[in-house]
Amino acid sequence: MAFLTRTRSLARRSWPWLRIPFWIGMGLLVGFVLPYMLVLNKRVQERFNDLVFAVPTRVYARPLPLAAGVPMTPAALELELTFAGYRRGDRGDLPGSWVKQGSRYTIASRGYAGPAGGELPKRIEVTLGKGEVRSVTDVASDKAMAIAHLDPARIATLYGASQVERRIVHLADVPPLLVSGLQAVEDRDFKHNIGIDFSAIARAAFANLRAGRTVQGASTLTQQLVRNLFLTRERSFTRKINEALMSVLIELHYSKGRILEAYINEVFLGQQGDQAVHGFAAASEFYFGRRLEALRPQEIAMLVGLVKGPSYYDPRRYPERALARRNLVLQEFETTGLLTGAQANAAQAAPLDVIKNGQLPHNRFPAFMQLVREQITSDFDDETLRGGHLSVFTTLDPAAQLYTEQAISTTVKALGKRGEAVQAAAVVTSAQTGNVLAVVGDKRPGAQGFNRALDARRQIGSTIKPFIYLVALTQPERWNLATLLDDGPISLRQPNGTVWNPQNDDNQSHGMVPMVDALAKSWNLATIHLGMALGLPRIKSFLQSFGLTGVNPSPSLLLGALDLSPLQVTHLYQYLAADGHALPLVAVSGVLDGNGRTIKRYQVQPGDGEYQSAVRLTTWALQQVAVYGTAHSIGNSGLAWLHAAGKTGTSNDLRDSWFAGYTGEHLAVFWMGRDDNKPAGLFGATGALRAWRELFAKLPTHPLSSAHGGGLEMAWINPASGRRTDPQCAGAQQVPVVAGSLSADVDGCAWETVQGLFGVGQPSTNGAPGAPAAPAAPVAPTAPPNPADPYRN
Repeated sequence: MAFLTRTRSLARRSWPWLRIPFWIGMGLLVGFVLPYMLVLNKRVQERFNDLVFAVPTRVYARPLPLAAGVPMTPAALELELTFAGYRRGDRGDLPGSWVKQGSRYTIASRGYAGPAGGELPKRIEVTLGKGEVRSVTDVASDKAMAIAHLDPARIATLYGASQVERRIVHLADVPPLLVSGLQAVEDRDFKHNIGIDFSAIARAAFANLRAGRTVQGASTLTQQLVRNLFLTRERSFTRKINEALMSVLIELHYSKGRILEAYINEVFLGQQGDQAVHGFAAASEFYFGRRLEALRPQEIAMLVGLVKGPSYYDPRRYPERALARRNLVLQEFETTGLLTGAQANAAQAAPLDVIKNGQLPHNRFPAFMQLVREQITSDFDDETLRGGHLSVFTTLDPAAQLYTEQAISTTVKALGKRGEAVQAAAVVTSAQTGNVLAVVGDKRPGAQGFNRALDARRQIGSTIKPFIYLVALTQPERWNLATLLDDGPISLRQPNGTVWNPQNDDNQSHGMVPMVDALAKSWNLATIHLGMALGLPRIKSFLQSFGLTGVNPSPSLLLGALDLSPLQVTHLYQYLAADGHALPLVAVSGVLDGNGRTIKRYQVQPGDGEYQSAVRLTTWALQQVAVYGTAHSIGNSGLAWLHAAGKTGTSNDLRDSWFAGYTGEHLAVFWMGRDDNKPAGLFGATGALRAWRELFAKLPTHPLSSAHGGGLEMAWINPASGRRTDPQCAGAQQVPVVAGSLSADVDGCAWETVQGLFGVGQPSTNGAPGAPAAPAAPVAPTAPPNPADPYRN
């Protein structure tokens, strides 16, 4: 009682002196501190809730299908595995690893959930041979598998406005050693402190005073989380006060488990360029190429050790520092009883074993990603895509994409100084489905900016010609591939009174030529005569059926006076590659929500094919382009086995170089030219075709059948009459025709034999392979002229 009496007496005597400071303090508390705490509290709750629940939109390539008969080479398979973050191991037993023994690959898949279902993790054995998968076996059961899929590579992550790599994990899915080890190294009293550890502050202050420098920190895990979420690295008293206040507020609002989960997902653990690595799950894939749950003790220790300084202890740049730090962490694990002495010693003896080139799934393929965004913006707005917990599965084929980029780089480099001003673009699709497998919009891989594959509109030159011939072949009673076309000179008066005299590329006319040769050799004059006979309005209507606009029905259209993007040209040729099925080009297969449920599937339901007989005749003719026509370098190279169909294209003054070609599995369209539209000095065969050949020298694919398709028959034709003839007759040419379109009557050549005995021969022809003996009447133009400059092949 005496103590209380003395205290009250002291307070009464001191109050006159303390009254003013007291009320000032109360005023500051009520007028500033409490409102400031309320502001901090609102900020803490909003940001913390965003962190815990906001899962970035993840964009994936297509799962890699592996089944007997699927085209595959060792180089392509290893490229796919590397790009998907798989690492080569000793046994291929850890998820995300593989090992090679001769032609056999043992792969431990990681499993995935996708719009078509997905697969569980498993070990499979894949045997390759002769450019394809020979067998796929489930290692556990030793049974053959009809098909297996490897989990797809992540190609982009959208999180807010910045590129941040983060893979959200729940605390229950984190290895216990990581949870306990992190607390043992960074905050041993985490479960009991209030966000600030006063005893740790005292210990650190004493240690630092004794050493004369900073040797020990006192930050709790909660304080470190606050620094990552809210504060800069500035060292100031104000920042320290804010850090302490926010830490206490977080501890008041959230459980220790949620705080720890947030820390594990948020902590900064590395950097690649301008993209940061946040969280242990992302760091696990970045440094080791495996998911968090598959890490070994020494790898967990290295990640925990990185918390102290990701740049200073970077295992790729400073392996000795990283090794020392990792072993120190392992020693802490042993001290705290998390590992036995034997386990710690074994882990310390292990190498760092960090993958050489950790690739973050940043926006590596901007041209392809632009197409992805365009195709899903009708269903998802930009805000939803950036923070909507979504997983977007695309059709991208990593091998096709990377090989296409390499093909362009190699071709441009081979041009030497001339290639400095040349740009390029390409689109690769699945021939049968229309799935877009690769898009390149710049000669520099991964370059941001103008996407020439989608946005450049360039004159397509002779790449338009197959569609003119296709229109003719839809009338088999009038036209077939042996029908003679006039490749003679033509003069057309223009509206301004001048006369247009188009020429062939070789400045020669070739007389009467079979249709197949006219297309294979890309002769302009024969094409103009044919197009005028068909009627320009009909050709315009056919092109417009593909959604093209601005088609000017003038004679110059017949030589490619039409500005299209590489994607639009691909859409045209997809019709041919898909055997007469008009397919949309699709870059997205489906979208999953945050719970793994499919909320949108993008499936193409092809209808009945149109004009399939005419399409198959056109394809057969385009195969001759690669045998003896303007793309004969394919037939003369090691790619002859592909039996590819394709067409070169060159615009006036060599401004644009095009090649569109397809095999049994892939369609690829390449463009090369200059952005300023000046002459690039490249024909279709000397620019774009070279890039196409570079691609298919590496890309596993099925050949296109060399046999004519269904509904057709091979026939010997007398081009002069368009009737069947005997093979031994002069000028007879064997071509596929629509079954039943020709009379069974045969033009014999007995009279020709008699004439030969008396030295009487047929009129001379132009000497083209398989040229006919006698000409037919030339085709006359039937549409008013409105020509432009001639276009090269």
